[in-house]
Amino acid sequence: MKNMITEDIDRINELIRLTEDDNVGQYIDSTYLKTSEQAGISDDETTKMVTRTIQDAMEHNMKLVMIRPEFVGLADQMIKEYDSALLVGTVIDFPNGDSELGVKMEEAMEAIRNNVDELDFVVNYKSFKDGDVDKVKEEVCEGTKLGIDEDRVVKWIIESAALTSEQVADLTGLIRDVVIECVGEQKASNVFVKTSTGFYKPEDGGPGGATVDDVSIMSINAGPLKVKASGGIYSREDLEKMVDAGASRIGTSAGLEIIKGEKADTDY
Repeated sequence: MKNMITEDIDRINELIRLTEDDNVGQYIDSTYLKTSEQAGISDDETTKMVTRTIQDAMEHNMKLVMIRPEFVGLADQMIKEYDSALLVGTVIDFPNGDSELGVKMEEAMEAIRNNVDELDFVVNYKSFKDGDVDKVKEEVCEGTKLGIDEDRVVKWIIESAALTSEQVADLTGLIRDVVIECVGEQKASNVFVKTSTGFYKPEDGGPGGATVDDVSIMSINAGPLKVKASGGIYSREDLEKMVDAGASRIGTSAGLEIIKGEKADTDY
């Protein structure tokens, strides 16, 4: 109970600092993950979209830019040219998370060779739902060790909209326990659990991204891991609700609008 009270106080203090310092950009992982086909645009136009996302993130002091693996080198080059502190993250086994461990590890190694800062793995939540817990444990342990050994931040996307509340709690707790066992509690503070890919579409038409309830459940079950809320966050109000629920990072394609105090007119 004492720890829960302390965590609540810390969250309130974070919200106060967020309001007083207006340091909202340091919560934001500015995200562009659509392929050309998904966006209905050319490859050149996609490159321009990614370049603009990186540029905006640097100019507005955002924490990180989250892009597909093929653009990590471009981001690294731009950041060096501008002498920016912007971090670069990419997704691994995205968006389905059901590839074999070797595929996940090779994707992660390639991103590390391209100088990525943070690795967002999609956990094999389907195997978890099917009861194959050992498979999930193995990939979480090996993927986390790889990232931590290479001095990278690691995040595990659980696709919360595909899970019940009980499964969200159980999978978050499973990841927490495996991470602590494999890299230790101190290094576990460089690992996150993350809500969503932003690409999952529930059959019932409900929200496929982050919800306050899921973030709260994850926050309660994650410590000492952190929580990243991603998907469906389009305004400053949305961001503050997620921070209040326990998220310390926010993945959004509406970073610029949030910083400007606007609401993005988008479904991505």
